[in-house]
Amino acid sequence: MLTIKHHGAVQGVTGSCHELFIDHHQSILIDCGLFQGAETSGSGAGANRLEIDFDLSAVQALLVTHVHIDHVGRLPYLLAAGFHGPIYCSKPSAELLPLVIEDALKVGVTRNASIIRACLTRLASQIVPMDYGEWIKIPLTRDQSTQVELKLYQAGHILGSAYGVFRVKSPAIKVSGRRYHDVLFSGDLGAPYSPLLNAPKSPYRADQVVIESTYGDRNHENRSLRRRNLQQSIEHALSDAGTVLIPAFSIGRTQELLYELEHIIHQNTSKTISHTRSGKSIRWEDIDIIIDSPLASKFTEVYKSLKDYWDKEAKVRVKAGRHPLSFEQVTTIDSHENHLQTVDYLKRQTRPAIVIAASGMCAGGRMVNYLKALLGDARNDVLFVGYQAAGTPGRDILRYHGKAGGYVIFDGVKYPIQAQVKQISGYSAHAGQKDLIHFIKRMRVKPQKVHIVHGDDTAKARLKMLLEEMYPEIKLVIPSE
Repeated sequence: MLTIKHHGAVQGVTGSCHELFIDHHQSILIDCGLFQGAETSGSGAGANRLEIDFDLSAVQALLVTHVHIDHVGRLPYLLAAGFHGPIYCSKPSAELLPLVIEDALKVGVTRNASIIRACLTRLASQIVPMDYGEWIKIPLTRDQSTQVELKLYQAGHILGSAYGVFRVKSPAIKVSGRRYHDVLFSGDLGAPYSPLLNAPKSPYRADQVVIESTYGDRNHENRSLRRRNLQQSIEHALSDAGTVLIPAFSIGRTQELLYELEHIIHQNTSKTISHTRSGKSIRWEDIDIIIDSPLASKFTEVYKSLKDYWDKEAKVRVKAGRHPLSFEQVTTIDSHENHLQTVDYLKRQTRPAIVIAASGMCAGGRMVNYLKALLGDARNDVLFVGYQAAGTPGRDILRYHGKAGGYVIFDGVKYPIQAQVKQISGYSAHAGQKDLIHFIKRMRVKPQKVHIVHGDDTAKARLKMLLEEMYPEIKLVIPSE
Protein backbone atom coordinates (compact mmCIF):
# COMPACT_ATOMS: atom_id res chain seq x y z
CA MET A 1 0.00 0.00 0.00
CA LEU A 2 0.99 3.61 -0.42
CA THR A 3 2.46 5.40 2.60
CA ILE A 4 0.59 8.13 4.47
CA LYS A 5 2.09 10.46 7.06
CA HIS A 6 -0.17 12.50 9.32
CA HIS A 7 1.10 15.96 10.30
CA GLY A 8 -2.06 17.11 12.10
CA ALA A 9 -5.60 16.21 13.23
CA VAL A 10 -4.12 13.18 14.98
CA GLN A 11 -4.24 14.33 18.61
CA GLY A 12 -7.56 16.11 18.12
CA VAL A 13 -9.73 17.76 15.47
CA THR A 14 -7.64 20.71 14.30
CA GLY A 15 -4.47 21.22 12.26
CA SER A 16 -5.55 18.84 9.48
CA CYS A 17 -2.57 17.93 7.33
CA HIS A 18 -1.78 14.61 5.68
CA GLU A 19 0.90 13.54 3.21
CA LEU A 20 0.36 10.77 0.66
CA PHE A 21 3.66 9.31 -0.53
CA ILE A 22 3.45 7.98 -4.09
CA ASP A 23 7.00 6.65 -3.70
CA HIS A 24 10.06 7.53 -1.63
CA HIS A 25 10.65 10.79 -3.51
CA GLN A 26 7.18 12.10 -4.43
CA SER A 27 4.20 13.02 -2.29
CA ILE A 28 0.97 15.02 -2.25
CA LEU A 29 -0.17 17.09 0.70
CA ILE A 30 -3.82 17.11 1.76
CA ASP A 31 -4.74 20.28 3.69
CA CYS A 32 -2.47 22.41 5.85
CA GLY A 33 -4.54 23.65 8.76
CA LEU A 34 -4.18 25.72 11.89
CA PHE A 35 -4.11 24.12 15.33
CA GLN A 36 -6.50 25.52 17.92
CA GLY A 37 -6.64 25.26 21.69
CA ALA A 38 -4.23 22.78 23.24
CA GLU A 39 -3.96 20.55 20.18
CA THR A 40 -0.56 20.04 18.52
CA SER A 41 1.19 17.97 15.91
CA GLY A 42 3.39 15.06 16.88
CA SER A 43 6.50 17.21 16.38
CA GLY A 44 5.28 20.18 18.38
CA ALA A 45 3.52 22.52 15.97
CA GLY A 46 0.53 24.18 17.60
CA ALA A 47 -1.55 27.32 17.95
CA ASN A 48 1.57 29.30 18.96
CA ARG A 49 4.03 27.54 16.67
CA LEU A 50 2.82 27.84 13.11
CA GLU A 51 5.94 27.21 11.03
CA ILE A 52 5.98 24.09 8.88
CA ASP A 53 7.62 21.37 10.96
CA PHE A 54 8.03 18.64 8.34
CA ASP A 55 10.16 18.07 5.24
CA LEU A 56 8.64 19.45 2.02
CA SER A 57 11.22 18.12 -0.40
CA ALA A 58 8.94 15.39 -1.76
CA VAL A 59 5.72 17.43 -1.97
CA GLN A 60 4.49 17.85 -5.56
CA ALA A 61 1.02 19.31 -4.99
CA LEU A 62 -1.57 20.27 -2.36
CA LEU A 63 -5.26 19.36 -2.15
CA VAL A 64 -7.46 21.75 -0.16
CA THR A 65 -10.59 19.85 0.85
CA HIS A 66 -12.32 23.01 2.13
CA VAL A 67 -11.43 26.46 3.42
CA HIS A 68 -12.03 26.25 7.18
CA ILE A 69 -9.05 27.64 9.05
CA ASP A 70 -8.20 24.29 10.67
CA HIS A 71 -7.62 22.96 7.15
CA VAL A 72 -5.92 25.92 5.43
CA GLY A 73 -4.65 28.25 8.17
CA ARG A 74 -0.97 27.32 7.79
CA LEU A 75 -1.00 27.75 4.02
CA PRO A 76 0.92 31.08 4.15
CA TYR A 77 3.64 29.31 6.12
CA LEU A 78 3.67 26.53 3.55
CA LEU A 79 4.24 29.07 0.77
CA ALA A 80 6.92 30.81 2.85
CA ALA A 81 8.66 27.45 3.36
CA GLY A 82 9.10 27.18 -0.41
CA PHE A 83 6.11 25.25 -1.71
CA HIS A 84 5.50 26.27 -5.34
CA GLY A 85 3.33 23.39 -6.53
CA PRO A 86 -0.28 23.45 -7.71
CA ILE A 87 -3.06 23.88 -5.11
CA TYR A 88 -6.12 21.86 -6.15
CA CYS A 89 -9.58 22.66 -4.82
CA SER A 90 -13.20 22.92 -5.96
CA LYS A 91 -14.31 25.99 -7.91
CA PRO A 92 -16.31 27.43 -4.98
CA SER A 93 -13.32 26.91 -2.67
CA ALA A 94 -11.12 28.71 -5.19
CA GLU A 95 -13.29 31.82 -4.71
CA LEU A 96 -13.44 31.53 -0.91
CA LEU A 97 -9.83 30.59 -0.18
CA PRO A 98 -8.25 34.03 -0.85
CA LEU A 99 -10.72 35.64 1.59
CA VAL A 100 -9.80 33.15 4.32
CA ILE A 101 -6.07 33.54 3.79
CA GLU A 102 -6.26 37.34 3.68
CA ASP A 103 -8.08 37.34 7.02
CA ALA A 104 -5.64 34.81 8.52
CA LEU A 105 -2.71 37.00 7.48
CA LYS A 106 -4.28 40.14 8.98
CA VAL A 107 -5.17 38.45 12.26
CA GLY A 108 -2.14 36.25 12.83
CA VAL A 109 0.76 37.49 10.72
CA THR A 110 0.82 41.07 9.50
CA ARG A 111 -1.22 44.13 8.57
CA ASN A 112 1.34 45.14 5.94
CA ALA A 113 -0.72 45.54 2.76
CA SER A 114 2.16 44.84 0.37
CA ILE A 115 3.09 41.58 2.13
CA ILE A 116 -0.54 40.46 2.13
CA ARG A 117 -0.93 41.37 -1.54
CA ALA A 118 2.25 39.48 -2.46
CA CYS A 119 1.05 36.36 -0.63
CA LEU A 120 -2.39 36.47 -2.26
CA THR A 121 -0.85 36.99 -5.71
CA ARG A 122 1.37 33.99 -5.15
CA LEU A 123 -1.58 31.97 -3.91
CA ALA A 124 -3.70 32.88 -6.95
CA SER A 125 -0.94 31.74 -9.30
CA GLN A 126 -0.92 28.28 -7.71
CA ILE A 127 -4.66 27.60 -7.31
CA VAL A 128 -6.11 25.07 -9.76
CA PRO A 129 -9.96 25.15 -9.58
CA MET A 130 -11.68 21.82 -10.24
CA ASP A 131 -15.17 20.68 -11.15
CA TYR A 132 -16.71 17.96 -9.03
CA GLY A 133 -16.77 14.49 -10.56
CA GLU A 134 -13.99 14.91 -13.14
CA TRP A 135 -10.58 13.24 -13.13
CA ILE A 136 -7.56 15.46 -13.66
CA LYS A 137 -3.94 14.39 -13.94
CA ILE A 138 -1.46 15.67 -11.35
CA PRO A 139 1.95 16.26 -12.94
CA LEU A 140 4.84 14.50 -11.19
CA THR A 141 8.38 15.73 -11.75
CA ARG A 142 10.57 12.83 -10.69
CA ASP A 143 9.13 9.54 -11.96
CA GLN A 144 7.04 9.42 -15.12
CA SER A 145 6.34 5.68 -14.78
CA THR A 146 3.82 6.50 -12.03
CA GLN A 147 0.70 8.55 -12.77
CA VAL A 148 -1.68 10.20 -10.33
CA GLU A 149 -5.19 11.40 -11.05
CA LEU A 150 -7.55 13.25 -8.70
CA LYS A 151 -11.34 13.44 -8.55
CA LEU A 152 -13.37 15.61 -6.17
CA TYR A 153 -16.77 14.73 -4.73
CA GLN A 154 -19.12 17.00 -2.78
CA ALA A 155 -18.57 16.54 0.96
CA GLY A 156 -21.59 18.52 2.23
CA HIS A 157 -19.61 20.23 5.01
CA ILE A 158 -19.50 23.84 3.78
CA LEU A 159 -19.95 25.32 0.32
CA GLY A 160 -17.13 24.05 -1.85
CA SER A 161 -16.10 21.28 0.52
CA ALA A 162 -14.86 18.12 -1.13
CA TYR A 163 -13.45 14.73 -0.43
CA GLY A 164 -10.75 13.67 -2.84
CA VAL A 165 -9.90 10.34 -4.42
CA PHE A 166 -6.35 9.90 -5.70
CA ARG A 167 -5.92 7.19 -8.34
CA VAL A 168 -2.31 6.09 -8.39
CA LYS A 169 -1.33 4.10 -11.50
CA SER A 170 1.92 2.19 -11.54
CA PRO A 171 3.37 -0.99 -13.06
CA ALA A 172 4.25 -1.98 -9.49
CA ILE A 173 0.59 -1.97 -8.40
CA LYS A 174 -1.62 -4.96 -8.89
CA VAL A 175 -4.95 -4.94 -7.00
CA SER A 176 -7.45 -7.61 -8.12
CA GLY A 177 -6.03 -7.39 -11.61
CA ARG A 178 -6.02 -3.58 -11.60
CA ARG A 179 -2.91 -1.49 -12.08
CA TYR A 180 -4.14 1.34 -9.91
CA HIS A 181 -4.82 2.07 -6.26
CA ASP A 182 -7.50 4.50 -5.07
CA VAL A 183 -6.83 6.50 -1.89
CA LEU A 184 -9.64 8.62 -0.45
CA PHE A 185 -9.22 11.58 1.93
CA SER A 186 -12.53 12.57 3.46
CA GLY A 187 -11.63 16.07 4.65
CA ASP A 188 -14.67 16.95 6.77
CA LEU A 189 -17.86 15.16 5.79
CA GLY A 190 -21.16 16.94 6.33
CA ALA A 191 -24.29 15.72 8.00
CA PRO A 192 -27.18 14.80 5.68
CA TYR A 193 -29.80 17.53 5.16
CA SER A 194 -27.47 20.35 6.11
CA PRO A 195 -28.92 23.70 5.04
CA LEU A 196 -27.97 24.80 1.51
CA LEU A 197 -25.75 21.80 0.80
CA ASN A 198 -26.07 18.55 -1.10
CA ALA A 199 -25.40 15.51 1.09
CA PRO A 200 -22.16 13.59 0.47
CA LYS A 201 -22.41 10.35 -1.49
CA SER A 202 -19.93 7.51 -1.21
CA PRO A 203 -17.80 6.54 -4.21
CA TYR A 204 -18.11 3.12 -5.82
CA ARG A 205 -14.77 2.01 -4.44
CA ALA A 206 -11.68 3.04 -2.51
CA ASP A 207 -8.72 0.85 -1.61
CA GLN A 208 -7.56 3.04 1.26
CA VAL A 209 -9.51 5.69 3.21
CA VAL A 210 -8.51 8.47 5.59
CA ILE A 211 -11.71 9.41 7.39
CA GLU A 212 -12.57 12.07 9.97
CA SER A 213 -14.19 11.03 13.26
CA THR A 214 -15.21 14.29 14.97
CA TYR A 215 -18.53 12.75 16.01
CA GLY A 216 -17.49 9.11 15.82
CA ASP A 217 -18.99 8.51 19.25
CA ARG A 218 -22.43 10.13 18.83
CA ASN A 219 -25.24 10.92 16.44
CA HIS A 220 -26.99 14.17 15.60
CA GLU A 221 -30.61 15.16 15.90
CA ASN A 222 -32.57 15.15 12.67
CA ARG A 223 -33.11 18.37 10.73
CA SER A 224 -36.64 19.15 11.91
CA LEU A 225 -35.79 18.38 15.54
CA ARG A 226 -32.68 20.52 15.61
CA ARG A 227 -34.53 23.41 13.95
CA ARG A 228 -37.27 23.08 16.59
CA ASN A 229 -34.61 23.04 19.32
CA LEU A 230 -33.01 26.13 17.82
CA GLN A 231 -36.35 27.93 17.82
CA GLN A 232 -37.16 26.86 21.38
CA SER A 233 -33.72 27.86 22.63
CA ILE A 234 -34.08 31.31 21.09
CA GLU A 235 -37.63 31.73 22.40
CA HIS A 236 -36.53 30.81 25.91
CA ALA A 237 -33.53 33.11 25.73
CA LEU A 238 -35.43 36.08 24.36
CA SER A 239 -38.19 35.71 26.95
CA ASP A 240 -35.68 37.22 29.42
CA ALA A 241 -35.22 40.24 27.12
CA GLY A 242 -31.58 39.34 26.83
CA THR A 243 -29.13 38.72 24.03
CA VAL A 244 -28.52 35.33 22.43
CA LEU A 245 -24.84 34.92 21.55
CA ILE A 246 -24.11 32.30 18.90
CA PRO A 247 -20.37 31.73 18.29
CA ALA A 248 -19.98 30.53 14.71
CA PHE A 249 -17.35 30.20 12.04
CA SER A 250 -17.61 33.01 9.50
CA ILE A 251 -17.93 30.53 6.67
CA GLY A 252 -20.45 27.72 6.62
CA ARG A 253 -22.08 27.86 10.02
CA THR A 254 -23.05 31.55 9.82
CA GLN A 255 -24.75 31.06 6.45
CA GLU A 256 -26.54 27.91 7.64
CA LEU A 257 -27.85 29.72 10.71
CA LEU A 258 -29.11 32.61 8.58
CA TYR A 259 -30.86 30.10 6.36
CA GLU A 260 -32.53 28.40 9.31
CA LEU A 261 -33.48 31.66 11.04
CA GLU A 262 -35.09 32.94 7.84
CA HIS A 263 -37.19 29.77 7.72
CA ILE A 264 -38.18 30.04 11.40
CA ILE A 265 -39.24 33.68 10.94
CA HIS A 266 -41.11 32.78 7.74
CA GLN A 267 -43.01 30.02 9.56
CA ASN A 268 -43.81 32.23 12.57
CA THR A 269 -44.81 35.49 10.90
CA SER A 270 -46.98 37.58 13.27
CA LYS A 271 -46.35 35.19 16.17
CA THR A 272 -44.87 36.68 19.32
CA ILE A 273 -42.45 35.89 22.11
CA SER A 274 -43.51 37.15 25.54
CA HIS A 275 -41.01 38.70 27.93
CA THR A 276 -41.19 36.94 31.29
CA ARG A 277 -40.36 40.01 33.37
CA SER A 278 -41.96 42.95 31.57
CA GLY A 279 -45.02 41.16 30.22
CA LYS A 280 -44.39 42.76 26.84
CA SER A 281 -43.93 40.74 23.69
CA ILE A 282 -42.03 40.93 20.42
CA ARG A 283 -42.89 39.53 17.01
CA TRP A 284 -40.44 37.15 15.39
CA GLU A 285 -40.10 39.44 12.38
CA ASP A 286 -39.04 42.30 14.68
CA ILE A 287 -36.14 40.48 16.32
CA ASP A 288 -32.75 42.04 15.61
CA ILE A 289 -30.32 39.55 14.07
CA ILE A 290 -26.79 40.92 14.14
CA ILE A 291 -23.99 39.45 12.06
CA ASP A 292 -20.85 40.98 13.54
CA SER A 293 -18.18 39.88 11.12
CA PRO A 294 -16.95 41.62 7.98
CA LEU A 295 -15.51 38.29 6.87
CA ALA A 296 -18.84 36.50 7.32
CA SER A 297 -20.48 39.25 5.28
CA LYS A 298 -18.01 38.70 2.43
CA PHE A 299 -18.53 34.94 2.59
CA THR A 300 -22.30 35.38 2.54
CA GLU A 301 -22.03 37.46 -0.65
CA VAL A 302 -19.93 34.71 -2.27
CA TYR A 303 -22.46 32.10 -1.08
CA LYS A 304 -25.24 34.09 -2.74
CA SER A 305 -23.25 34.29 -5.98
CA LEU A 306 -22.80 30.50 -6.02
CA LYS A 307 -26.48 29.52 -6.01
CA ASP A 308 -25.76 26.86 -8.65
CA TYR A 309 -24.09 24.82 -5.91
CA TRP A 310 -27.03 25.11 -3.46
CA ASP A 311 -29.31 22.13 -2.86
CA LYS A 312 -32.81 21.78 -4.34
CA GLU A 313 -34.64 23.04 -1.26
CA ALA A 314 -32.68 26.31 -1.22
CA LYS A 315 -33.24 26.85 -4.96
CA VAL A 316 -36.99 26.36 -4.49
CA ARG A 317 -37.06 29.04 -1.80
CA VAL A 318 -35.24 31.48 -4.04
CA LYS A 319 -37.70 30.82 -6.88
CA ALA A 320 -40.54 31.54 -4.45
CA GLY A 321 -39.13 35.03 -3.92
CA ARG A 322 -37.52 34.42 -0.56
CA HIS A 323 -34.02 35.59 0.36
CA PRO A 324 -32.56 32.94 2.68
CA LEU A 325 -29.29 34.78 3.33
CA SER A 326 -30.28 38.44 3.11
CA PHE A 327 -33.66 38.97 4.77
CA GLU A 328 -34.57 42.33 6.25
CA GLN A 329 -34.08 41.51 9.95
CA VAL A 330 -30.34 41.05 9.44
CA THR A 331 -27.93 43.84 10.36
CA THR A 332 -24.26 43.47 9.47
CA ILE A 333 -21.59 45.15 11.59
CA ASP A 334 -18.48 46.02 9.59
CA SER A 335 -16.18 48.53 11.32
CA HIS A 336 -14.47 47.90 14.63
CA GLU A 337 -15.93 51.16 15.97
CA ASN A 338 -19.48 50.00 15.20
CA HIS A 339 -18.65 46.64 16.76
CA LEU A 340 -17.63 48.27 20.05
CA GLN A 341 -20.73 50.49 20.00
CA THR A 342 -22.94 47.43 19.46
CA VAL A 343 -21.33 45.56 22.34
CA ASP A 344 -21.88 48.54 24.64
CA TYR A 345 -25.46 49.02 23.43
CA LEU A 346 -26.39 45.38 24.07
CA LYS A 347 -24.81 45.54 27.51
CA ARG A 348 -27.16 48.41 28.44
CA GLN A 349 -30.36 47.70 26.49
CA THR A 350 -33.36 45.48 27.25
CA ARG A 351 -34.43 44.73 23.68
CA PRO A 352 -33.90 41.08 22.66
CA ALA A 353 -31.33 40.39 19.98
CA ILE A 354 -29.47 37.50 18.35
CA VAL A 355 -25.75 37.98 17.68
CA ILE A 356 -23.77 35.66 15.41
CA ALA A 357 -20.03 36.29 15.45
CA ALA A 358 -16.72 34.47 15.15
CA SER A 359 -14.88 32.61 16.36
CA GLY A 360 -16.81 29.39 16.59
CA MET A 361 -14.73 28.16 19.55
CA CYS A 362 -14.48 31.59 21.23
CA ALA A 363 -10.69 31.50 20.85
CA GLY A 364 -10.56 34.96 19.27
CA GLY A 365 -12.49 37.32 17.04
CA ARG A 366 -15.32 39.68 17.89
CA MET A 367 -17.31 37.11 19.86
CA VAL A 368 -14.79 37.47 22.68
CA ASN A 369 -15.80 41.11 23.31
CA TYR A 370 -19.47 40.11 23.47
CA LEU A 371 -18.68 37.36 25.96
CA LYS A 372 -16.60 39.67 28.13
CA ALA A 373 -19.47 42.17 28.26
CA LEU A 374 -22.49 39.84 28.48
CA LEU A 375 -21.42 36.53 30.01
CA GLY A 376 -21.90 37.83 33.54
CA ASP A 377 -25.60 38.72 33.03
CA ALA A 378 -28.14 35.94 33.66
CA ARG A 379 -30.56 37.49 31.14
CA ASN A 380 -28.26 36.51 28.31
CA ASP A 381 -27.71 33.16 26.65
CA VAL A 382 -24.81 31.50 24.86
CA LEU A 383 -25.90 28.98 22.26
CA PHE A 384 -23.21 26.65 20.89
CA VAL A 385 -24.00 25.03 17.56
CA GLY A 386 -20.65 23.42 16.83
CA TYR A 387 -17.80 21.38 18.25
CA GLN A 388 -15.65 22.97 20.98
CA ALA A 389 -12.07 21.68 20.96
CA ALA A 390 -10.17 20.94 24.17
CA GLY A 391 -8.27 23.94 25.48
CA THR A 392 -10.55 26.53 23.86
CA PRO A 393 -12.64 29.05 25.83
CA GLY A 394 -15.76 27.54 24.23
CA ARG A 395 -15.00 24.18 25.84
CA ASP A 396 -14.39 25.90 29.19
CA ILE A 397 -17.71 27.76 29.02
CA LEU A 398 -19.52 24.49 28.33
CA ARG A 399 -17.65 22.75 31.14
CA TYR A 400 -17.95 25.36 33.90
CA HIS A 401 -21.31 27.04 33.31
CA GLY A 402 -23.88 26.39 36.00
CA LYS A 403 -21.21 25.65 38.59
CA ALA A 404 -20.69 27.84 41.63
CA GLY A 405 -17.90 30.26 40.84
CA GLY A 406 -17.68 29.09 37.23
CA TYR A 407 -15.60 31.34 35.01
CA VAL A 408 -13.68 31.51 31.74
CA ILE A 409 -10.39 33.30 31.13
CA PHE A 410 -9.94 35.85 28.33
CA ASP A 411 -6.65 37.72 28.00
CA GLY A 412 -5.60 36.65 31.47
CA VAL A 413 -8.78 37.93 33.14
CA LYS A 414 -11.46 35.75 34.78
CA TYR A 415 -15.02 36.37 33.60
CA PRO A 416 -17.85 34.79 35.65
CA ILE A 417 -20.37 32.68 33.74
CA GLN A 418 -23.86 33.79 34.76
CA ALA A 419 -25.50 33.58 31.33
CA GLN A 420 -27.46 30.49 30.36
CA VAL A 421 -25.45 28.11 28.17
CA LYS A 422 -26.77 25.48 25.80
CA GLN A 423 -25.36 23.31 23.04
CA ILE A 424 -27.30 22.07 20.03
CA SER A 425 -25.04 19.41 18.54
CA GLY A 426 -27.44 18.78 15.66
CA TYR A 427 -26.17 21.93 13.97
CA SER A 428 -22.67 20.60 13.64
CA ALA A 429 -21.48 20.68 10.04
CA HIS A 430 -19.81 17.31 10.65
CA ALA A 431 -21.25 13.90 9.92
CA GLY A 432 -22.51 11.98 12.94
CA GLN A 433 -21.48 8.46 13.88
CA LYS A 434 -24.05 6.68 11.72
CA ASP A 435 -23.24 8.98 8.79
CA LEU A 436 -19.55 8.07 8.99
CA ILE A 437 -20.40 4.38 9.12
CA HIS A 438 -22.78 4.73 6.18
CA PHE A 439 -20.05 6.45 4.19
CA ILE A 440 -17.96 3.25 4.39
CA LYS A 441 -20.99 0.95 4.18
CA ARG A 442 -22.25 2.48 0.92
CA MET A 443 -19.02 1.85 -0.96
CA ARG A 444 -19.74 -1.09 -3.22
CA VAL A 445 -16.11 -2.17 -3.01
CA LYS A 446 -14.89 -1.76 0.56
CA PRO A 447 -11.43 -0.38 1.39
CA GLN A 448 -8.64 -2.63 2.52
CA LYS A 449 -7.43 -0.09 5.07
CA VAL A 450 -9.01 2.84 6.92
CA HIS A 451 -7.12 5.53 8.85
CA ILE A 452 -9.29 7.17 11.52
CA VAL A 453 -8.23 10.77 12.22
CA HIS A 454 -9.66 14.17 13.20
CA GLY A 455 -11.37 13.24 16.46
CA ASP A 456 -10.96 12.99 20.23
CA ASP A 457 -9.58 9.69 21.49
CA THR A 458 -12.99 8.39 22.57
CA ALA A 459 -14.60 9.30 19.23
CA LYS A 460 -11.86 7.57 17.23
CA ALA A 461 -11.90 4.48 19.43
CA ARG A 462 -15.69 4.15 19.28
CA LEU A 463 -15.81 4.48 15.49
CA LYS A 464 -12.98 1.96 15.13
CA MET A 465 -14.77 -0.56 17.35
CA LEU A 466 -18.04 -0.30 15.40
CA LEU A 467 -16.33 -0.60 12.02
CA GLU A 468 -14.31 -3.61 13.25
CA GLU A 469 -17.53 -5.36 14.27
CA MET A 470 -19.10 -4.71 10.87
CA TYR A 471 -16.05 -5.26 8.65
CA PRO A 472 -13.45 -7.51 10.30
CA GLU A 473 -11.68 -7.82 6.92
CA ILE A 474 -10.79 -4.10 6.87
CA LYS A 475 -7.54 -3.07 8.55
CA LEU A 476 -8.46 -0.16 10.84
CA VAL A 477 -5.76 2.08 12.27
CA ILE A 478 -5.73 5.12 14.54
CA PRO A 479 -2.47 6.91 13.66
CA SER A 480 -0.36 8.26 16.50
CA GLU A 481 1.52 10.67 14.22
